Amino acid sequence: MDDRPTAFAEEPRLIVEPGRAARVAAIAEPVLLQLGYRLVRVRISGADGCTVQIMAERPDGALAIEDCEAASRALSPVLDLDDPIESTYRLEVSSPGIDRPLVRRSDFDRYAGHVAKIEMTVPLDGRKRFRGALLGTEGECVRLRAEEPAAEISLPIDDIAEARLVLTDEHISQSLRRSKHGQRQMQQTSAAPVQDRRPNQGKGD
Repeated sequence: MDDRPTAFAEEPRLIVEPGRAARVAAIAEPVLLQLGYRLVRVRISGADGCTVQIMAERPDGALAIEDCEAASRALSPVLDLDDPIESTYRLEVSSPGIDRPLVRRSDFDRYAGHVAKIEMTVPLDGRKRFRGALLGTEGECVRLRAEEPAAEISLPIDDIAEARLVLTDEHISQSLRRSKHGQRQMQQTSAAPVQDRRPNQGKGD
């Protein structure tokens, strides 16, 4: 029986990826949920040819090597069938890591007190990039105690392009204490190659 918290399964991502990555995300998200995981982010890069990185998490925010392997085995045939990428690529499933992206409202509340970097799609008071301690959410905004200028500010969630935690000694120590398996559970990555894929006609970004 699936005993995942309802809020974990149903809470939407508020910061999402565009183009091909969005197509991969639409395919991967329901597969991950069936396994008890939640999609964090999809990134497509040109490293080593073409790499499709799918970042996922368990309810506790981590993902062990065994979880990465299980997710990779489940995702590979589904992505092969739906064919969202036009060329040969390498599939990589990984945990969010300590410097994880923040993509849901609960992420900003869960990591209140930790330092984060936030980039906006539109300038706020002439700036797009902010760094400071998270103060959680309030209404439709993320509250941040910014380092420069030194002030508490509200950043509209709809205007956030990217947000992620910053690696600090305090954050690393807390993360290691919380993790049942320590650093191994948070940073392990399993990669599964997807070979002999033929380009599709008529697909683009």
